[in-house]
Order: sequence, then structure tokens, then C-alpha cells
Amino acid sequence: MAKRQDTKKFFENLSGSGKSIGVLTSGGDAQGMNAAVRAVVRMGIYVGAKVYFIHEGYQGMVDGGENIEEASWESVSSMLQVGGTVIGSARCKEFRSHEGRLKAAHHLVQHGITNLCVIGGDGSLTGANLFREEWSGLLEELVQQGNIQMEAAQNNSELHIVGMVGSIDNDFCGTDMTIGTDSALHRIIEVVDAIMTTAQSHQRTFVLEVMGRHCGYLALVSALACGADWVLIPEMPPEDGWEEQMCQKLSENRAGKKRLNIIIVAEGAIDCHNKPITTEYIKDVSTLRRPNWPSCISSASRMGVEAVLALLEASATTPACVVSLCGNQAVRLPLMECVQMTQDVQKAMDEKNFEEAVRLRGRSFENNLNTYKLLSFRKADSELPHSSFNVAVLNVGAPAAGMNAAVRSAVRVGISEGHKMFAVNDGFEGFYKGQIKEIKWGDVGGWTGQGGSILGTKRTLPAKYLDKIAEQIRIHNINALLVIGGFEAFLGVMELSAAREKYNEFCVPMVMVPATVSNNIPGSDLSIGADTALNAITDTCDRIKQSASGTKRRVFIIETMGGYCGYLASVGGLAAGADAVYIYEEPFDIRDLQSNVEHLTEKMKTGIQRGLVLRRFLENSNVNFTTDFIYQLYSEEGKGVFDCRKNVLGHMQQGGAPSPFDRNFGTKISAKAIQWISKKLKESYKEGKVFANTEDTACLLGMRRRALVFQPVVQLKEETDFVHRIPKEQWWLKLRPLMKILAKYKTSYDVSDSGQLEHVTRIRPKKD
Repeated sequence: MAKRQDTKKFFENLSGSGKSIGVLTSGGDAQGMNAAVRAVVRMGIYVGAKVYFIHEGYQGMVDGGENIEEASWESVSSMLQVGGTVIGSARCKEFRSHEGRLKAAHHLVQHGITNLCVIGGDGSLTGANLFREEWSGLLEELVQQGNIQMEAAQNNSELHIVGMVGSIDNDFCGTDMTIGTDSALHRIIEVVDAIMTTAQSHQRTFVLEVMGRHCGYLALVSALACGADWVLIPEMPPEDGWEEQMCQKLSENRAGKKRLNIIIVAEGAIDCHNKPITTEYIKDVSTLRRPNWPSCISSASRMGVEAVLALLEASATTPACVVSLCGNQAVRLPLMECVQMTQDVQKAMDEKNFEEAVRLRGRSFENNLNTYKLLSFRKADSELPHSSFNVAVLNVGAPAAGMNAAVRSAVRVGISEGHKMFAVNDGFEGFYKGQIKEIKWGDVGGWTGQGGSILGTKRTLPAKYLDKIAEQIRIHNINALLVIGGFEAFLGVMELSAAREKYNEFCVPMVMVPATVSNNIPGSDLSIGADTALNAITDTCDRIKQSASGTKRRVFIIETMGGYCGYLASVGGLAAGADAVYIYEEPFDIRDLQSNVEHLTEKMKTGIQRGLVLRRFLENSNVNFTTDFIYQLYSEEGKGVFDCRKNVLGHMQQGGAPSPFDRNFGTKISAKAIQWISKKLKESYKEGKVFANTEDTACLLGMRRRALVFQPVVQLKEETDFVHRIPKEQWWLKLRPLMKILAKYKTSYDVSDSGQLEHVTRIRPKKD
């Protein structure tokens, strides 16, 4: 375990003492804005700054008065699970004028606000940057008019701006996902799943219109997530005759006895003549509107904390920045460069240069589009590349939501590559028993939205059954393996790789794709299924807190899954606004428990009525500090101040229907795995057979920051704690201090080396 060190010095140069921060939301509301506001307020107060709500966006700044209100720690309590923006948002024509900005500057100076955190779209952020550029001139004008004194102008001479993008359309360049986008995807998928559930008895076609006037991200990703038959987006206008092609495909689906067809249309969809494509033109309309509550993946809390740090670090020469999400990292990008890229996209679309528009949207958008094309349109057998290879797919370990999407993707991409695909039931146990059969394109239709593992999955490892598995590989002439699963899948691929010296049958390309709710696989920051589990935890915590809305002074203790890995408890705790999270990676004792009880006691006295404690369930780590023990301790020590309740979430965290993120992550990572297999098969095919025995032909495909990376499983041994089944270094540990800060702990910023909050890497927006 990493030693503890005092990192309080990290904040000494970032003191907010004597500074004032204003936070506002502008433009259309987006789910997750409240989480960002809460984080800005609490992080600002934590470092000693005054933080002000600016109600009703720029309109409130122009009007002043009661619209600018100092925020307290308690004023942002219970905001996390609320949709929209509780401080209000309004479009303001007056702020676009010089006179309006002059009024706004006057009102900010009256409160000493020289740091602005703006949460909104590209128009809101562009206006903020203009305001910053004009600031010194506005102050001079206010002095000349006699509205402020020269001393006030000198004390407020610099205005610092940090933006966060709130837009459910995900139409801003430079960030993987804007605040609100994931929540919108959740609502879309819920509607699609409901339609698919209730309409299976009829052969019907449903047309759904989703938001996206200028950007087709929501339509495209939801089409990927639900396996839609057709998608229409602004960035990819269909060619003439598309109606006939679409009808032909729907007819083929009917002939193939597919009971339900889904067509998704972005509200800004156009044809190649720039004519709008409406749902009325296609079919009867089922329109989706804005969602009601934020989903866990929005990461708005992390972005809010980073925004405050950016403001504290800003100098007179620091350009305005926008805090964006890049993979699992919060990063700072030059605001106006991102705005310019966003405007360049629209310019390319206006000029009908759609390939350039897609390129400017970024690699993620382009990959989504290419993956959709690959999975949605089956080529005729005569058009498929020639291949005599057989590829087997199996699930290993516990079920994880998104496994089925990964299998569907693997099967269809494999068939598109010309391979014959085989499904193995019940993991390695089914493998040695010969539960293997060919699986075809139509067999995996409708799999993306189904939870669990349709193929079946077991924890059985292959080491004891190598002879029988080798025999099945010979019988079915298996030339490559794709193993989708958790830690047992990782161990299984290692065992097969190690057995190559004895068995030539295992000298084939093999790749493992991580799929486990615990997110404990070395070599990957994220695993399929973890996001669904996090959403289940957050949703349950929200429901528990809402159920006690009329109850005063109550603490809830929630037990989560995760083995020895504290990912679910920690990230779920951050998303749900937990006061404490107990995990294996950070040992705790009775003194820590007592400190937490005292913290909650003080919290209740300030007027906050509810507390939340998450504990990750451990079967073997500590027989004394069980959930029951913690519950009894809190109940006893909290007598007279608060009462206590506990809830064990259990296997419900594995989820039913997978989240949009897990559907798309499983789809894309599995497609990439099969493409890697195709490449390795060609490289290792010699003299009429496949022979692959090098380290780089037995790999794990993992997400590292924002890139999918193939890593030989042998090389990951050094990164793995095999006793506790976790990676030796885990990126999410650096998030734990944020949870403590946002929960208002009085202790100094003291965290383990691996959990230390680091200065964020500054990167420039990429145009690839």
C-alpha cells in the first residue's frame, strides 16, 4: 500500500482567500449542470473563496440585484439528482450589446467577482470570452461615468473565465462528451427499449426523432446502442434513392422474420439537396424530449472542481479555457480554439463538405459512424472478402451488462471480414464440453439491449481442461479466440498463452476484452458493465434519498459490489454525493470511523438533513469492520442527532438493460478486437495453417485514457496484484480526494501517492 503523505502544500499556491467566483448556467438547460454548479461552489468554498450564484444566466448578471447571491455549502445540498439547472438559465439579448455588458461588469465589481465559471453552449462561452477581452475598457468606462471608484477598478482589474460545455447534443469540438449528453442517451434508449419490449408481437417499423439540429451525435450513438436499422443525421445526407434502399432493407428484415424495425432521425437531418428529412415524411412520429435527471457518466462534478482550479491558477495572460472530458480525464483546452473548430464544422456542412464535417467532429464521432456502417448493412456473400478462418467467441466470469452488444459486434464484424464465427456457450466450461456452434448475422439481432450473457458465462478456468479444449479447437478448426469477460477471462488467456509450448492448438491469435462490473482488470481504465453498475448505484442512492425527503437527520449506509476493487463504491460515491466511502485500497480503522461520525454529526447541525455512506462489500478482507458493524456504530454514536439505515444493493448492480455507454463501448471495442484478429490471422498464416506463438498474439484490448490499446497479457503480469485481483495502480484513486472535499471534511488534503490530485495536462484540441 502506498505510504501517506501530506499534500496540503499543493493548495498553498492555489488559495482562494480574498477571491470571489461567480457561477452561471446559460442557454438551454442540460442534465448534470447542477452537479457542476455544486462542485464549483463547494470546491471554491473549500479553498477559501466566496462563491456567488448568478441566477438566470447572463440576464441575471445584467439585471443584478437579487440575481447575484452568495452561495453557502448547504445551499447546494440535494442538487446532484435534480435535472435541469436550479439557478436558472435565460437567453439574454441585452448582454450582446455593449451597454448590457457594461451593466454586467458593474454588478460583478459590486460583489468583487473577478472569476467566472460559465456553463453553457458555444454561444455562451464566446460571449464570456468577449466580456473578458472588453473587461479593462468596461471598468475604465464605469470609472469615467462615476459608477465605480478608481480603487475598485484597480482591485478588480483582471477577469478570469473558465467554461464548461452544457449541451445535450454533444455539438462542441474538443470534448468527448458534453454535460447532459449521456443523460439524453439514457432517455432515448429507455424509449427504444420500451418500444422493443411492447411491440414484439407485431411486425412494425418505428420512427424516432431525437434532438440534434446541427449535430447527429445523439441519433448516431443511440442507433449504435439499440441496433437501429437506419439512421439519418445532418453529417451524412443520404444519396438520391435512399427511400427505396431503406424500404428494401425493411422488407428483407420482414422476410427474415424480424419483428421490429427502428429508424432514428436527428431533427436536423437533411438529404443531399439540403432538404429537411422529417419523421412525417418517413413514418408517424414519436418525438423524444429532454431527459429528467442526470446519469452517472456525465462527470460534471470532476469538471466543476477542475474549473475552480483553473480559475485559481489563471493569470493576466492566461487565455480563457474550457474544461472538457477527454477519455476519463478532465482537461483544459483553449476556449476560442474549440469554438472555432465547432464553427468550422457548421461551415463545412453549409458547403456540403460532409466528409470534412465528420473529420472535424473528431475521431470518436468518425469511429461511431464507421462502426454503425459496418454493423448495420450486411454485404452479400459474393461481396465478402475471402477467408477460410474460423473465430470463436466466448464469455468468461460473471455476467456484465454490455456483453451481448460485444458479442453481436464481434459476430457481425467477423462475418463482414469473411470469417466463419462460432459461439461458445458457458465459457471455458462449455468449451471443453463441446458446446460450440456456428453463429450467423441474424442470430445476434436485437442483442444490444439485453442484459447478462445470452451465450452463458462461467468462472471456470481452462488450466485443468487444456487437453479437452485443444481437442475442441481441432474438431472445429478454430483459428482465433475472442474472450469477453472479467478477471477469470484475463487469467484464462494467460493460461492458454502459457500452454502454447505444449499445445500447438493454442498457437492462434487470442484477445481478451474486459467486461466486469468491478472494473478491476489490469491494462484497462474501463470495463464493459461498470457504467451500468454505476448508474444502478447512483439511481438507487437517489431513490433512497428521495424516499426520505420528509425525514430529518438520517444517515444511509449502502453496500456495493466490487471484491477488493473500490471503483464502484468510490466513483458511485462521488456521483451520489457520499460523505464517506470505505474501500480496501485505503485501509481504515476505528479512528476513521469515529471521525466520520463526528463529521456527519456536525453536518446535521448545519441544517443538512441526510447523509450517505458507501461501503464496498468484501468477502475476506476484514471480518471485523463489516457493514453491520459500521451500521451499529453509526446508530449508537449518532443517537440523539441522527438515525441510521442500511441497504445492501447486491447483484442488482449487474443491471438489467445495459447503459448506452456500455452498449457502445462493448460494440466498438469488440469490433476493434475482431479487426486485430483479422490482421494477426493474415500475418500468422503460413503453409496452409495458422501458427501464432509470439507475445503480441495473446493480448488484452483495454482503454487507456481515450485510446484503445492492445497489450500482451504476459507484459501485464507486473501490473497485477493477483492475490486481490486488482491492478497495482488504479487511475480512479485520484478522484477520492474530490469526494472528501465536496463532503466538507475539515482534515487537510492528505491522500495516498496513488490518489494524489495532479495538475491536469493541458492539451490542444485535435482536428483528427
